[in-house]
Amino acid sequence: MRLIQVRDENGARRVVAASDDGAVYVRGVDSTRALAWAAIENGVTLAQAVEAMGADGDADLTGLAAGGRLLAPIDHEDPAHLILSGTGLTHLGSAEGRDKMHRAAADAEKQTDSMRMFLEGVEGGKPAAGQAGQQPEWFYKGDGSQLVGPGDALSMPAFARDGGEEPELAGIYLIGPDGTPFRLGLTLANEFSDHVTERHNYLWLAHSKLRQAALGPELLTGTPPQDVQGTSRIRRDGAVIWEKPFLSGEANMSHYLSNLEHHHFKYALFRRPGDIHVHFFGTATLSFSDGIETREGDVFEIQAAPFTLPLANPLARAADAPVTVKQL
Repeated sequence: MRLIQVRDENGARRVVAASDDGAVYVRGVDSTRALAWAAIENGVTLAQAVEAMGADGDADLTGLAAGGRLLAPIDHEDPAHLILSGTGLTHLGSAEGRDKMHRAAADAEKQTDSMRMFLEGVEGGKPAAGQAGQQPEWFYKGDGSQLVGPGDALSMPAFARDGGEEPELAGIYLIGPDGTPFRLGLTLANEFSDHVTERHNYLWLAHSKLRQAALGPELLTGTPPQDVQGTSRIRRDGAVIWEKPFLSGEANMSHYLSNLEHHHFKYALFRRPGDIHVHFFGTATLSFSDGIETREGDVFEIQAAPFTLPLANPLARAADAPVTVKQL
Protein backbone atom coordinates (compact mmCIF):
# COMPACT_ATOMS: atom_id res chain seq x y z
CA MET A 1 0.00 0.00 0.00
CA ARG A 2 1.12 3.53 -0.81
CA LEU A 3 -0.11 6.61 1.08
CA ILE A 4 -0.27 9.99 -0.66
CA GLN A 5 -1.17 13.36 0.84
CA VAL A 6 -3.05 15.64 -1.55
CA ARG A 7 -5.24 18.70 -1.82
CA ASP A 8 -8.48 17.85 -3.54
CA GLU A 9 -10.33 19.99 -6.09
CA ASN A 10 -11.74 22.10 -3.23
CA GLY A 11 -8.33 22.68 -1.68
CA ALA A 12 -8.99 20.41 1.29
CA ARG A 13 -6.22 18.13 2.54
CA ARG A 14 -6.91 14.44 2.01
CA VAL A 15 -5.05 11.14 2.36
CA VAL A 16 -5.11 8.68 -0.54
CA ALA A 17 -4.43 4.96 -0.17
CA ALA A 18 -3.20 3.41 -3.43
CA SER A 19 -2.52 -0.15 -4.53
CA ASP A 20 -2.50 -2.15 -7.75
CA ASP A 21 -6.30 -2.19 -7.49
CA GLY A 22 -6.64 1.59 -7.62
CA ALA A 23 -6.60 4.65 -5.35
CA VAL A 24 -9.19 5.85 -2.84
CA TYR A 25 -9.55 8.68 -0.37
CA VAL A 26 -9.35 7.52 3.26
CA ARG A 27 -12.35 8.59 5.28
CA GLY A 28 -11.93 10.72 8.39
CA VAL A 29 -8.27 11.82 8.22
CA ASP A 30 -6.50 14.76 6.57
CA SER A 31 -2.88 13.74 7.18
CA THR A 32 -0.66 10.69 7.16
CA ARG A 33 0.43 11.59 10.67
CA ALA A 34 -3.17 11.50 11.95
CA LEU A 35 -3.73 8.14 10.27
CA ALA A 36 -0.53 6.71 11.76
CA TRP A 37 -1.35 8.03 15.24
CA ALA A 38 -4.74 6.33 15.08
CA ALA A 39 -3.06 3.07 14.05
CA ILE A 40 -0.62 3.28 16.98
CA GLU A 41 -3.39 4.02 19.48
CA ASN A 42 -5.47 1.09 18.22
CA GLY A 43 -2.54 -1.32 17.99
CA VAL A 44 -3.02 -2.02 14.28
CA THR A 45 -1.00 -1.66 11.08
CA LEU A 46 -1.47 1.24 8.68
CA ALA A 47 -3.22 -1.08 6.22
CA GLN A 48 -5.61 -2.22 8.94
CA ALA A 49 -6.27 1.38 9.99
CA VAL A 50 -7.12 2.32 6.39
CA GLU A 51 -9.46 -0.66 6.12
CA ALA A 52 -11.18 0.24 9.38
CA MET A 53 -11.70 3.86 8.38
CA GLY A 54 -13.00 2.92 4.95
CA ALA A 55 -12.92 4.53 1.53
CA ASP A 56 -14.47 7.90 0.75
CA GLY A 57 -14.53 7.78 -3.04
CA ASP A 58 -12.02 7.08 -5.80
CA ALA A 59 -8.98 9.31 -6.26
CA ASP A 60 -7.56 10.23 -9.66
CA LEU A 61 -3.81 10.31 -8.99
CA THR A 62 -3.00 11.22 -12.59
CA GLY A 63 -5.31 14.21 -12.43
CA LEU A 64 -4.09 15.24 -8.98
CA ALA A 65 -0.48 15.08 -10.18
CA ALA A 66 -1.26 17.05 -13.34
CA GLY A 67 -3.00 19.68 -11.23
CA GLY A 68 -0.05 20.09 -8.88
CA ARG A 69 -2.08 18.81 -5.93
CA LEU A 70 0.40 16.24 -4.61
CA LEU A 71 2.00 17.07 -1.25
CA ALA A 72 4.97 15.58 0.58
CA PRO A 73 3.75 12.25 2.01
CA ILE A 74 4.43 13.36 5.60
CA ASP A 75 4.49 16.65 7.47
CA HIS A 76 3.73 18.12 10.88
CA GLU A 77 1.51 21.07 11.74
CA ASP A 78 4.44 22.38 13.85
CA PRO A 79 7.58 22.14 11.64
CA ALA A 80 9.82 22.18 14.73
CA HIS A 81 8.52 18.68 15.53
CA LEU A 82 9.70 17.18 12.24
CA ILE A 83 13.40 16.31 12.12
CA LEU A 84 15.40 15.76 8.93
CA SER A 85 18.57 13.69 9.35
CA GLY A 86 20.53 11.09 7.46
CA THR A 87 23.43 8.72 7.06
CA GLY A 88 26.13 8.54 4.41
CA LEU A 89 28.58 5.96 3.08
CA THR A 90 25.94 3.27 3.54
CA HIS A 91 25.73 1.89 0.00
CA LEU A 92 28.08 -0.47 -1.78
CA GLY A 93 30.11 1.79 -4.03
CA SER A 94 29.17 4.95 -2.14
CA ALA A 95 32.75 5.57 -1.03
CA GLU A 96 33.99 6.17 -4.56
CA GLY A 97 32.29 9.52 -5.10
CA ARG A 98 32.99 10.72 -1.58
CA ASP A 99 36.61 9.62 -1.83
CA LYS A 100 37.03 11.60 -5.04
CA MET A 101 35.84 14.72 -3.22
CA HIS A 102 38.16 14.30 -0.26
CA ARG A 103 41.23 12.72 -1.84
CA ALA A 104 42.66 16.07 -2.95
CA ALA A 105 42.76 17.20 0.68
CA ALA A 106 44.45 14.02 1.94
CA ASP A 107 47.79 12.32 1.52
CA ALA A 108 47.37 10.08 -1.51
CA GLU A 109 49.26 7.33 0.31
CA LYS A 110 46.77 7.27 3.17
CA GLN A 111 43.20 6.11 3.45
CA THR A 112 40.73 8.97 3.77
CA ASP A 113 38.35 9.07 6.72
CA SER A 114 35.54 8.48 4.22
CA MET A 115 37.06 5.25 2.98
CA ARG A 116 37.78 4.07 6.51
CA MET A 117 34.19 4.70 7.57
CA PHE A 118 32.84 2.96 4.48
CA LEU A 119 35.00 -0.13 5.01
CA GLU A 120 34.05 -0.29 8.69
CA GLY A 121 30.41 -0.24 7.61
CA VAL A 122 31.00 -3.05 5.10
CA GLU A 123 32.57 -5.10 7.90
CA GLY A 124 30.13 -4.30 10.70
CA GLY A 125 27.01 -2.67 9.27
CA LYS A 126 24.97 -5.89 9.11
CA PRO A 127 25.24 -7.42 12.59
CA ALA A 128 23.59 -10.58 13.86
CA ALA A 129 19.99 -10.23 15.03
CA GLY A 130 19.72 -8.45 18.36
CA GLN A 131 23.17 -6.88 18.15
CA ALA A 132 24.26 -3.31 17.40
CA GLY A 133 26.60 -2.97 14.44
CA GLN A 134 29.09 -0.35 13.35
CA GLN A 135 27.70 3.16 13.69
CA PRO A 136 27.44 5.10 10.42
CA GLU A 137 28.14 8.67 9.47
CA TRP A 138 25.24 10.82 10.71
CA PHE A 139 24.13 14.33 9.82
CA TYR A 140 21.36 16.79 10.60
CA LYS A 141 19.53 18.59 7.78
CA GLY A 142 16.99 20.71 9.60
CA ASP A 143 13.35 20.66 10.64
CA GLY A 144 10.08 20.53 8.77
CA SER A 145 10.55 24.03 7.37
CA GLN A 146 13.21 22.51 5.07
CA LEU A 147 10.86 19.90 3.62
CA VAL A 148 9.92 20.32 -0.05
CA GLY A 149 7.12 18.49 -1.82
CA PRO A 150 6.99 16.99 -5.30
CA GLY A 151 7.18 19.61 -8.04
CA ASP A 152 8.31 22.41 -5.72
CA ALA A 153 11.65 24.16 -6.16
CA LEU A 154 14.72 23.06 -4.23
CA SER A 155 16.20 26.40 -3.26
CA MET A 156 19.87 26.72 -2.30
CA PRO A 157 20.85 29.65 -0.07
CA ALA A 158 22.32 32.75 -1.66
CA PHE A 159 25.71 31.86 -0.17
CA ALA A 160 25.70 28.25 -1.42
CA ARG A 161 28.48 27.17 -3.74
CA ASP A 162 26.51 24.32 -5.28
CA GLY A 163 23.08 22.72 -5.34
CA GLY A 164 23.37 19.03 -6.08
CA GLU A 165 20.95 16.10 -6.06
CA GLU A 166 21.26 12.93 -3.99
CA PRO A 167 18.73 10.29 -5.09
CA GLU A 168 17.88 7.92 -2.28
CA LEU A 169 15.31 6.38 0.02
CA ALA A 170 14.15 7.98 3.25
CA GLY A 171 12.51 6.28 6.19
CA ILE A 172 9.49 8.00 7.75
CA TYR A 173 8.93 7.55 11.50
CA LEU A 174 6.42 8.65 14.12
CA ILE A 175 7.30 8.50 17.81
CA GLY A 176 4.50 6.87 19.78
CA PRO A 177 3.05 8.00 23.12
CA ASP A 178 5.54 5.91 25.12
CA GLY A 179 8.60 7.01 23.09
CA THR A 180 8.63 4.01 20.73
CA PRO A 181 9.70 4.87 17.16
CA PHE A 182 7.35 3.45 14.50
CA ARG A 183 8.53 3.15 10.92
CA LEU A 184 5.60 4.18 8.72
CA GLY A 185 7.37 3.33 5.48
CA LEU A 186 9.82 4.52 2.85
CA THR A 187 9.68 7.27 0.27
CA LEU A 188 11.76 8.42 -2.68
CA ALA A 189 13.88 11.40 -1.75
CA ASN A 190 16.30 14.00 -3.03
CA GLU A 191 18.71 14.69 -0.16
CA PHE A 192 19.84 17.98 -1.70
CA SER A 193 23.38 19.05 -0.67
CA ASP A 194 26.24 21.46 -1.40
CA HIS A 195 29.02 19.22 -2.69
CA VAL A 196 31.44 22.03 -3.55
CA THR A 197 31.40 23.18 0.06
CA GLU A 198 31.89 19.62 1.28
CA ARG A 199 34.77 19.00 -1.12
CA HIS A 200 36.64 22.06 0.15
CA ASN A 201 36.93 20.59 3.63
CA TYR A 202 35.28 17.46 5.00
CA LEU A 203 34.71 19.28 8.29
CA TRP A 204 32.27 21.45 6.37
CA LEU A 205 30.02 18.44 5.80
CA ALA A 206 27.59 19.81 8.39
CA HIS A 207 27.35 23.10 6.48
CA SER A 208 26.82 21.28 3.17
CA LYS A 209 23.88 19.31 4.58
CA LEU A 210 21.91 22.22 6.06
CA ARG A 211 19.76 22.47 2.97
CA GLN A 212 16.23 21.69 1.86
CA ALA A 213 15.24 18.15 0.91
CA ALA A 214 12.46 16.85 -1.32
CA LEU A 215 10.26 13.80 -0.83
CA GLY A 216 8.43 11.86 -3.51
CA PRO A 217 4.63 11.77 -3.22
CA GLU A 218 4.27 8.12 -2.15
CA LEU A 219 4.88 6.59 1.27
CA LEU A 220 5.44 2.87 0.67
CA THR A 221 4.17 0.93 3.70
CA GLY A 222 4.86 -2.61 4.83
CA THR A 223 8.10 -4.61 4.62
CA PRO A 224 10.80 -2.54 2.83
CA PRO A 225 11.88 -3.90 -0.57
CA GLN A 226 15.35 -5.45 -0.58
CA ASP A 227 16.32 -4.26 -4.05
CA VAL A 228 15.27 -0.84 -5.33
CA GLN A 229 16.45 0.10 -8.82
CA GLY A 230 15.81 3.53 -10.25
CA THR A 231 17.08 6.36 -12.41
CA SER A 232 18.33 9.82 -11.53
CA ARG A 233 18.53 12.49 -14.23
CA ILE A 234 18.95 16.21 -14.72
CA ARG A 235 17.09 18.18 -17.38
CA ARG A 236 18.27 21.56 -18.63
CA ASP A 237 16.01 23.54 -20.94
CA GLY A 238 14.01 20.36 -21.47
CA ALA A 239 16.97 18.20 -22.54
CA VAL A 240 18.55 15.47 -20.39
CA ILE A 241 22.14 16.51 -19.64
CA TRP A 242 22.92 13.67 -17.21
CA GLU A 243 21.30 10.35 -16.39
CA LYS A 244 22.40 7.40 -14.33
CA PRO A 245 20.83 4.38 -12.62
CA PHE A 246 20.88 4.21 -8.84
CA LEU A 247 20.41 1.30 -6.47
CA SER A 248 19.10 1.14 -2.93
CA GLY A 249 17.51 -1.31 -0.51
CA GLU A 250 19.44 -3.55 1.86
CA ALA A 251 20.66 -5.82 -0.97
CA ASN A 252 22.70 -2.85 -2.23
CA MET A 253 23.73 -1.46 1.14
CA SER A 254 26.54 -2.08 3.61
CA HIS A 255 24.16 -1.55 6.55
CA TYR A 256 20.85 -3.04 7.58
CA LEU A 257 18.11 -0.43 7.95
CA SER A 258 17.69 -1.66 11.51
CA ASN A 259 21.32 -0.77 12.25
CA LEU A 260 20.93 2.75 10.87
CA GLU A 261 17.71 3.15 12.84
CA HIS A 262 19.35 1.91 16.04
CA HIS A 263 22.14 4.45 15.82
CA HIS A 264 19.67 7.28 15.26
CA PHE A 265 17.04 6.44 17.83
CA LYS A 266 19.50 5.39 20.53
CA TYR A 267 19.51 9.10 21.44
CA ALA A 268 16.64 9.91 23.80
CA LEU A 269 16.08 13.36 22.28
CA PHE A 270 14.98 11.58 19.07
CA ARG A 271 12.27 9.65 20.91
CA ARG A 272 9.96 12.54 21.85
CA PRO A 273 6.31 11.43 21.57
CA GLY A 274 4.50 12.87 18.58
CA ASP A 275 7.59 13.87 16.62
CA ILE A 276 8.08 12.93 12.99
CA HIS A 277 11.51 11.83 11.71
CA VAL A 278 12.58 11.76 8.07
CA HIS A 279 15.85 9.81 7.90
CA PHE A 280 17.77 9.62 4.63
CA PHE A 281 19.57 6.33 4.01
CA GLY A 282 22.28 7.48 1.59
CA THR A 283 23.21 6.99 -2.04
CA ALA A 284 26.06 5.91 -4.30
CA THR A 285 25.01 8.07 -7.28
CA LEU A 286 25.85 11.77 -7.68
CA SER A 287 26.05 13.88 -10.83
CA PHE A 288 28.71 15.93 -9.05
CA SER A 289 31.04 12.91 -9.09
CA ASP A 290 30.75 12.94 -12.89
CA GLY A 291 31.75 16.59 -13.14
CA ILE A 292 28.26 18.06 -13.60
CA GLU A 293 27.85 21.68 -12.50
CA THR A 294 24.17 22.39 -11.87
CA ARG A 295 22.48 25.65 -12.79
CA GLU A 296 19.37 27.45 -11.62
CA GLY A 297 16.44 26.14 -13.61
CA ASP A 298 17.81 22.60 -13.90
CA VAL A 299 15.21 19.98 -13.01
CA PHE A 300 16.14 16.95 -10.90
CA GLU A 301 14.11 13.82 -11.68
CA ILE A 302 14.16 10.63 -9.63
CA GLN A 303 12.09 7.52 -10.28
CA ALA A 304 12.28 3.94 -9.04
CA ALA A 305 10.05 0.89 -8.75
CA PRO A 306 8.01 -0.06 -6.75
CA PHE A 307 7.11 3.65 -6.52
CA THR A 308 4.76 4.60 -9.35
CA LEU A 309 5.07 8.40 -9.24
CA PRO A 310 8.37 10.22 -9.93
CA LEU A 311 9.94 13.02 -7.91
CA ALA A 312 10.82 16.14 -9.92
CA ASN A 313 12.09 19.46 -8.52
CA PRO A 314 13.60 22.51 -10.25
CA LEU A 315 16.72 24.15 -8.80
CA ALA A 316 16.47 27.72 -7.53
CA ARG A 317 18.60 30.11 -5.49
CA ALA A 318 17.19 32.11 -2.60
CA ALA A 319 17.64 35.85 -2.38
CA ASP A 320 20.40 37.14 -0.16
CA ALA A 321 19.16 37.69 3.39
CA PRO A 322 21.82 39.36 5.55
CA VAL A 323 21.61 38.63 9.25
CA THR A 324 22.49 41.13 11.94
CA VAL A 325 23.02 39.95 15.50
CA LYS A 326 22.01 42.60 18.01
CA GLN A 327 23.25 42.97 21.56
CA LEU A 328 20.57 43.24 24.24
